[in-house]
Amino acid sequence: MSKASGGPDGIVVVDKPAGHTSHDVVAQLRGIARTRRVGHAGTLDPMATGVLVLGLGQATKLLGHLALTEKEYLGVIRLGQNTVTDDAEGELTGGAGAPGVDRAALDAAVAALTGDILQVPASVSAIKVDGKRSYKRVREGEDVALPARPVTVRSFDVHQVSAAVAEDGTPVTDVTVGVVCSSGTYIRALARDLGAALGTGGHLTALRRTRVGPYGLAGPGGARTLDALRAELTVLPLADAAAAAFPRWDVDERQARLIGNGVRIAATGLPDGPVAVFGPQGDLVALIDAAGDARAKSLAVFAAPAASPS
Repeated sequence: MSKASGGPDGIVVVDKPAGHTSHDVVAQLRGIARTRRVGHAGTLDPMATGVLVLGLGQATKLLGHLALTEKEYLGVIRLGQNTVTDDAEGELTGGAGAPGVDRAALDAAVAALTGDILQVPASVSAIKVDGKRSYKRVREGEDVALPARPVTVRSFDVHQVSAAVAEDGTPVTDVTVGVVCSSGTYIRALARDLGAALGTGGHLTALRRTRVGPYGLAGPGGARTLDALRAELTVLPLADAAAAAFPRWDVDERQARLIGNGVRIAATGLPDGPVAVFGPQGDLVALIDAAGDARAKSLAVFAAPAASPS
């Protein structure tokens, strides 16, 4: 237990249900874990389900760095209709239907949206425009045009193509896809752009996040439903969570004490990005970054080991 947080320190991987915002899940976990110190590593839209990584206590210091890791999704893209939000929660804005889609054209359009691309985020995203969330501006009737930004779509796979009929009777085509992508990639923007490339229009009708960095739906530390967590709170300990997500650097007692007290020490040969530093007893001391510098810069400090008695 952590004296600072009044509760456990560690990561909880939640299988978020549809209809819940990420804030809703945080609020519920505060009650389950009996601590106010809860945060999440990247949001999921209310429509989406799946992996939502939350931190308790000192683990909240990890969240900003975990949010930057690769993510994996399973989704359904409906070709033939556009919506104002690029997903099923928004009003229809057009689309003449898609009773049939040429598979070669579909594969070519998917390939063009794979790799390092420039993507215009959905206008109803949480990106701030002059200090106000873009989605708030859209709800207030503004026409928001966000600039394109670079993202990486590591893989974009078509699993199934099915003819369907929308609720308004429009013939459409539903495409089940799997996507592995960098942080900041919008799957509903991929759906919109796929529909635009094919000339049919498109939007996202279902989305399930299956992985965030090393944390997934199954295996050790796998996602659990809120009901399961109410029955038994499962927390991945802080050291285990850091070891799973970041490269590891084991240091001696003197180095651990210096780093734990914020001193920058020599750290050559470490990979770029955050590195988890562990003391001689296996305790997590800090997250550091030594990129471009011979001395490690502390990103987050978790422990300052006391000196051994002389």
